[in-house]
Amino acid sequence: MLIFRWLASLLILASLLCFAFYLGTGRSQYKRLGFLLFKWTVIAALAFFAVLFAGRIA
Repeated sequence: MLIFRWLASLLILASLLCFAFYLGTGRSQYKRLGFLLFKWTVIAALAFFAVLFAGRIA
């Protein structure tokens, strides 16, 4: 559980850094990478909570 929290926090931080680089430089590749990191962070979080929910039901 602790590892997942750290991993999710680091991915969100990386996404925020990409958006900050985009604001600083104006290069669209940073924006694209920021959205990609954020999307996969959300997908991983949903999968993690689905596994927790399935474990509670069973």
